[in-house]
This record gives sequence, C-alpha cells and structure tokens, in this order.
Amino acid sequence: MTKSGQEHLASIRDGRSIYIDGGRVEDVTTHRAFRNVAQSVGGLFDFANDPARRDLMTFETETGGRANRIWQLPASYDDLVERRRALEAWTAIHGGFLGRAPDHVASCIAGMRMGLPVFEGYDPARAAALENYYRHARDNDLYLTYVIINPQADRSKNAAEQADPFLTAGVVDRDAEGITIRGAKMLATGGVVANEVFVTTIQPMQPGEERYAVSFAIPMNSKGLKMLSRKSYEAQAGSIFDNPLASRYDENDAVLFFDDVKVPWDRVFIDGSVEMCQKQFHATPAHVYQNYQAMIRLKVKLQFLMGIAHRTTQTNGITQFPQVREILGQLAAEAAMVDAFVNAMEAKGTQVGPYFVPDRHMLYSAQVLTQQMYPKILNSLRELAGGGMIMLPSSIADFANPEIAAMIEKTQQSPAANAHDRVKFYKLAWDAVGSEFGSRHHQYEMFYAGATFVTKGHSFRTYDWGKAGGIVQHMLDSYDIDTKSAAA
Repeated sequence: MTKSGQEHLASIRDGRSIYIDGGRVEDVTTHRAFRNVAQSVGGLFDFANDPARRDLMTFETETGGRANRIWQLPASYDDLVERRRALEAWTAIHGGFLGRAPDHVASCIAGMRMGLPVFEGYDPARAAALENYYRHARDNDLYLTYVIINPQADRSKNAAEQADPFLTAGVVDRDAEGITIRGAKMLATGGVVANEVFVTTIQPMQPGEERYAVSFAIPMNSKGLKMLSRKSYEAQAGSIFDNPLASRYDENDAVLFFDDVKVPWDRVFIDGSVEMCQKQFHATPAHVYQNYQAMIRLKVKLQFLMGIAHRTTQTNGITQFPQVREILGQLAAEAAMVDAFVNAMEAKGTQVGPYFVPDRHMLYSAQVLTQQMYPKILNSLRELAGGGMIMLPSSIADFANPEIAAMIEKTQQSPAANAHDRVKFYKLAWDAVGSEFGSRHHQYEMFYAGATFVTKGHSFRTYDWGKAGGIVQHMLDSYDIDTKSAAA
C-alpha cells in the first residue's frame, strides 16, 4: 500500500533548511508555524493508505504493486473518471484549501511521463531520467512541490538581463556528475512539508537564456537548498476554533535559494533548451493534467463555499427572502458551471497514444472564467453575511470567562443556532473569506494559473476558430447580391 501519515512525517524530518522569523527551523513537524499543516498532510496519506479505500485511492502498477491514483496514467475515459473521484475525495478533506496538495505536481509529472516521446526526441538520456524519476516518485509516494517562475525583479528585463545574472536559478557548472544550480525560484507552495521539488521555468524564454532553461527534481534537504518562508498564518491563528482553516491548512509559500546545489544527471530532464522548457508543458499533457487537477480542487472548494453561503442564510434566518434566493441561485449556477467544465473536459477528452487526455479548450475556458468568478463569489458571501462574520468574540478564551460567556450568549443569537454554534460557524466563514489566510486564497485563485492575459491566450490558442469560421462562410455562401428574396 501507499505510505502512512506517520511515514510521511518521518520523511520530512530530514534536516531541510527552512528560515522564518529570523531563524532556522529545526523540525518542520514540530515548529509552531508548520506542525498543524504537516499533520494535515499526514492525514491525507492516512486517508489514501486506508485498506477500506484501496480501490478508490490506489491503482495497480505494471509491477503488480499498488500506487496512489495521483500517479495514475489514465488509458481511457473510465480511468480518468476513476482518478478524478479519488482526487475529489482527497480534496474534500481540506475543502480545496491546499492548493498544492500532493496531487497537483504529481499530475504534472504524470503528464510529462505521458509525453515521453517528446523527451525522447529531445534527448534519450534525459527521457530515461524522466521515466525513472516518475517511477521513483510513484513507488515511494512522494509529495512534490514545484518552482516554475522567476523572482519578479525588473519585469522589463529577462533573466539574463538582470543586474545579477544569478538572481534567477541557473546553471553555474556542469561535470560528469551533473549540473550545479545557483540563484532563486518561486513560489514553492507547500514546499515546507513536501519531499522533493520540481524545478523548471514555465515562463516563455528567449535565446540567450539557456542558462536558465533547465528541468530537474531534487529532495528538499539537498545540500545548499534553502527555503525562505513567508509569514505563517498558522503561527498566528491562535486556536483551531478561532481559525479552523488557517491553523491547519496554511500550506505556506517560500522562495527557494540554490546556493550551488548539485543536481545529478539522473535527476535532470532538460539542460539548456529554451524550446524544450515550453514543450515539456505544452507538447505533452503536463499542463493540461496539472490544471485539470486544479479545476477538480476548485470544484470541491466551491461546493464548500456554497455550503458556507447556504448556512449563512440559515443562521441569519433569511433563506426565504426572494433577494437572498436570487443570490444563492446565482452562486449555485456558478458552482455548477465549474462542475460542468470538469465533466466536459473528460467527455471531450481525446486519446493521445496510449493515454486519455482531458480537453484543452474546456480547461482553459474554465480558467478564464473562474479567475473572474472567484472574487465575485467571495463578495456574494460577504453580502449574505453582513457584519455577522466580523462582530465575533475575540478568541476562544472569551468562552472560558463566565461573565463574558454570558454576554456572548445574549449577543450572538440566531434563529438556527445557539451562540456557541453561531460563533463557531462564522469563525469558519471569516477564515475562508476575509481573514489574511482567506485573502491569500483570493489572490491565489486569481493568479495560480498565470495572469489573466495568459489564460485568455491559452483559450484563444486552443479554440476551434476554423469550425466557427466555417459556419460563417457557409452562411455567406448561401446568398449573394443576385439572390432573390422569398417575397419576390
């Protein structure tokens, strides 16, 4: 079977270099900034490792063993749907708030493996490294994060034109053992609790940037690899009751610094090819598979937010108001649209060699529309709640003081819940919508797929303009200046 939660926790007590609040973290599984999210990730592996969920969460490999479905290479529509159901079940545990849970980058690597002939055409040795790495990650049930964008710096210049040529991670040396990497990459979401990191560049590059045109995977405790964490929402959450999401699902984001990190050749998939860095995503199913997973996650997350919306109206006793039902109806239609997109990606999928790949344009259409939709949904939730999500007791400690607790009982009234349950619910709602953790997710859902011009560009690139134009041309061909009208 796959690894257990305790096995995962043991695997990340590996001496990795994480820096936060002015110091280095000794043990990510016990540090107050990361221990709860580490336990949450461990819970995901326990869920998948449960023998009762063997058929749901695992598949049989070519060796006769079992592996987590996040690594499955679907050969048919039915395989794809089975895999999606496993991802849905996993995502429901965290409500979609682990944006870079283990199933995301696994989907990317699986998509690259499906496109192995593209790598073989580039370099058979690099293709062999990719194939072997896929099996290694699958068979050891690794949790991967990735860093695929460069530090922002001067956005008017490419990586090679920056004042510091090693601001962006690039090759500083090559020898018989491998390549040596120096510089920084972003954003390593989930990296603090991941086993390994996939490093490459998804941004378009130009001739002259070959130094940065690499693709490889290394353990998070590699010598010279350092993680600079952003502020921890978990550390400031106080209690699970006060911040039920931030306290357990703050996957964190980090800048990775490569201080002359040695990468062995059997971990290098691309070296020095600007063209191949783009091909690894777009000439293989990788980009589709990783973002198809993201849309499955968002589908489940929106179901969670629909539950928040409906519970808000029940708590306030306003569900029957026509204007409230109008808002709920709009929200329900938007959530259903994402569900429909996921199903359409599958139904319109195509066979690519031995594998079944979701429809690209359905995916990119969903990304364009959901980038616009997520902020609107949050605003609708705010509108339904009014001040209910704000005027709450300061912390769980207020309930321990009888005098304060009595005032809470009087002031936190609801027709559908007692004071304790009302406060508990609205603490959850605020954490999802308005807290610093919720605001980070607002930003994340708007930009994880790239800026809006990027997703719209993908939609433009993959739409069947020829078919649309053919319908127009057929209509144009059906009449002309000498065509007589029916009334003539």
